[in-house]
Amino acid sequence: MRLLQRLSSGAVLGSLTLLSQTVLALRPRPMENLGRGVVAVRVSEDEVLVTWRLLGLDPSDIGFNVYRSSDSSDAELLNDEPLTSTMGTNFLDTTADASAENTYWVRSVVDDEESDDSGSFTLAANNDVEPVIRILIKDTGAIKFVWVGDLDGDGEYDFVLDRTNTQQSIEGYASNGTFLWEVQLGPNSENQDNIEPGSTSISVGNWDGVTVFDFDSDGYAEVAVRIANGVVFGDGEEFVRDIDNEQWIAILDGRTGALKGTSKIPTDYIDHGPLAARFGVGYLDGVTPHLVAFMKNRRDDKVFNRVMGAWTWDGETVTEKWISMGDDLVGADGHNTRIIDVNGDGKDDVVEIGFVLNGEDGSLLYTMPDPVVHGDRYYITKMDPEREGLQGYGIQQDNEELLMEYYYDAADGTFIWEHYGSEVGDVGRVWSFQGVFNAASNETTTDDKALAPWPQMGVWWDGDALMELYNDGKLEKWDWENPTTSGSLPRILTISKFGAQNPNNHNPGFLGDILGDWREEIVVVNEDYTELVIFTTNQPSDIRLYTLPHNPAYRNAMTLHGYMQSHEVDYFLGYNMDTPPQPNIRYVE
Repeated sequence: MRLLQRLSSGAVLGSLTLLSQTVLALRPRPMENLGRGVVAVRVSEDEVLVTWRLLGLDPSDIGFNVYRSSDSSDAELLNDEPLTSTMGTNFLDTTADASAENTYWVRSVVDDEESDDSGSFTLAANNDVEPVIRILIKDTGAIKFVWVGDLDGDGEYDFVLDRTNTQQSIEGYASNGTFLWEVQLGPNSENQDNIEPGSTSISVGNWDGVTVFDFDSDGYAEVAVRIANGVVFGDGEEFVRDIDNEQWIAILDGRTGALKGTSKIPTDYIDHGPLAARFGVGYLDGVTPHLVAFMKNRRDDKVFNRVMGAWTWDGETVTEKWISMGDDLVGADGHNTRIIDVNGDGKDDVVEIGFVLNGEDGSLLYTMPDPVVHGDRYYITKMDPEREGLQGYGIQQDNEELLMEYYYDAADGTFIWEHYGSEVGDVGRVWSFQGVFNAASNETTTDDKALAPWPQMGVWWDGDALMELYNDGKLEKWDWENPTTSGSLPRILTISKFGAQNPNNHNPGFLGDILGDWREEIVVVNEDYTELVIFTTNQPSDIRLYTLPHNPAYRNAMTLHGYMQSHEVDYFLGYNMDTPPQPNIRYVE
């Protein structure tokens, strides 16, 4: 009887524990309380496209009214009836006077009640016909990466950028270009070797060492950065330590660049030099934003030491949640990390190309099956709307078993299909040169793989639910029904024609949905690094989707750089898609 009682009590306690974990996992995630992100660009001499955000928790029947004021005149309502769900979240203004300064407002309408003004955007008089927003920045050196977050709490995305000078620095700017602060990374940032960089070096190779997020959910984004001796913060305070190779996780005030808190990085491998770092953010317990770091240094025998860890910031303390290193990390790593809920338990996991860690405690969730080794890029999203859960796709580098690419179940790594080549080689960029294959059917979209588009970054830009291609400063459209034999694709735009360049080799400083409706922006720079040049769509769309950053998987991906890759949502976004469900989020206060 006592044994039966013990078993029954254990079962009850186990059930209660499981229930509490399930409730925790189902609690809504705190997410940025974004504004409407109104933006306007001239499409032609007499047309202006205005776009704005549908927010994640907006009711399905919400409508919108668009207003315009010319040269400070009274605002004029431009639409006859509220714009409903069949009209997207954009409006083509065909009556604007281009010689005037035009300011646009968007107001939501729910149950026939119009809201107060929801943000505005001013298009300068005689503005060029271009799909571009230009943000003036200081003339202080070259840039590689740009990070976004709401630093000042106004509901719009602000910018943090690096300066890759002899001694590196990071700078903060408000969304309108107002300079906020500078953090100097000091003499330990001078070594910018892409394999064994200095203790404060950032933005080298696939190592970024910075990310931006509202970690304590107070409405203001913080900046996370790896620091060491000699760093000078935005308020002028210097971080002084005796040993240059000792490193700390630091949380900075996004409004001032001042140091708010630190946590010392493990020194187990300090004899082999400082740890290079790649940063990102995920909700590892389902409800709390965690900073995630993947770090490495190299021994004299060329073998790498690997460290992964997670930290939280509650507004007062940086707390180390877990560290995994050495033999605990089994499997290949790549050039970017993914932080996403692979198994649908409501809690994000930490993904490298060859293994997945349980986000809650850093334990090994699974290792990818043989013969997966190192590769530059991989993706996890909903690729097959008819298949349960999420799917992954990866490419390989120098795989001795001749594996080129593979498609798998993200919950456990099981291969769904894989393709092999005839010789060992490096499969670069986004998909392999074997052609473009339908994920669900494993059928190629063209019989001649030479007709497939050049693989690079995908971006949602035009009016349909298919991605366009961003390739070395060119935005292109693949016509799979009429592929060209020359290898070139129909060109939508070339950034150099607008005085812009990629700051990051062939890649932008940032790519993602930060303005207007659900289509994505491409953030690059002008030729002397004194402007952020933001390309934003100039094409109307009747598709209405909530802003992509209110999708938790997509927002996590926005925090990750490494080798630049496109961001993905956790629902099927593509041809003939269903309307996605409302995300399980809450807005921060």
